[in-house]
Amino acid sequence: MADITVVGSGLAGLVASIASAENGARVRLHEAHQTLGGRARASAPPFIAHEGPHVLYDDGPLWRWLDERDLVGPAAHVPLRAIAGIRFRWKDRLHSFPPAGMLRMLAQRRRRAPVDQGFHTWAAEQFGEQAATAAANYLGVVTFDHDPGRLSAAFAWQRLLRATAVPPRARYVIGGWTSMLARLEARARTLGVRIELGSRVDRLPEPPVIVATSLDAAQQLLGDDSLHWDSGRTLLLDLGLRRRRGDAFVISDLDEAGWAEDYAIPDPTVAPPGHSLVQAQMPLRPGESSAAALERLEHLLDLGYPGWQERQTWRRQGLANGRTGALDLPGRTWRDRPVVDRGDGVFLAGDMVAAPGLLSEVSFASALQASRRAQHHAQP
Repeated sequence: MADITVVGSGLAGLVASIASAENGARVRLHEAHQTLGGRARASAPPFIAHEGPHVLYDDGPLWRWLDERDLVGPAAHVPLRAIAGIRFRWKDRLHSFPPAGMLRMLAQRRRRAPVDQGFHTWAAEQFGEQAATAAANYLGVVTFDHDPGRLSAAFAWQRLLRATAVPPRARYVIGGWTSMLARLEARARTLGVRIELGSRVDRLPEPPVIVATSLDAAQQLLGDDSLHWDSGRTLLLDLGLRRRRGDAFVISDLDEAGWAEDYAIPDPTVAPPGHSLVQAQMPLRPGESSAAALERLEHLLDLGYPGWQERQTWRRQGLANGRTGALDLPGRTWRDRPVVDRGDGVFLAGDMVAAPGLLSEVSFASALQASRRAQHHAQP
């Protein structure tokens, strides 16, 4: 049996631990905090809020892997009744539909986008300036970037098609991802994974070892200054509001790449009865202060949730800086990111490394790859 050490218990660390144990390895999982989950953790009830949007896409590999093991638990689709509550901010007014040019763009889903050209430049040539601007800013929800149009056209186009699929592929885990984490932990323990909480690793353990931490933390642990990649920087604002008829379900900010969503509509368990849980974000522009970004975000909330400040019963604010997944600039693909296999039995897993997928799917794909390679390394 192989002995594999995993550092970090976010989604990547848990998947790597489970996959390794399923294949017969003895696994020790170190977590510096007293609870598992990494960025999949959520606030304590009665308002169960994550660090930014947290959904699974049921057309992706992560969903299939979890579903095969009965690890998702109950999960909701976007309710049909909620679709009428989707709003698009365009020229500082809310609309029920995005601009016509963007709709025409989305109808041509078989188009292929180039890797070496910026998304806005390519989309403007293909579909017009209006469609390019609107579509780029729509991508704020999956890139957390102030200017998604600057990203590789191939990278952005793939994410736009996934995020705008009809019917919507987003699934909301009932009770938040905390409930899914509990199932992952139970699965790991059943397989014999030794979980050590409050175990901060300051020195790289004996290989094979899977480092499933943030890229910054991995850089320090491995002493490797090359471990960096572009990521988003966004202001996060979570609000518990007394519900009011006519509030938006979703506001997609096609002017400034912001986003707001009431997560209590698909999953009423994340807020007390009669309340909404609105999670909103506004990517920061270069040199912009959090206060300035908050002012822009609060204006977005004014449009979709009139009188929200008087209805507020809970509030949490944060800044996600370089913790929102990898962004590929023109000329780059996921293959150019820091590689999983670092040599000498050391492997990386997480959402900033060389693996395909959308958001959390990158953590999943890299975790499986790291697990396979770690086991191969351990073979005599």
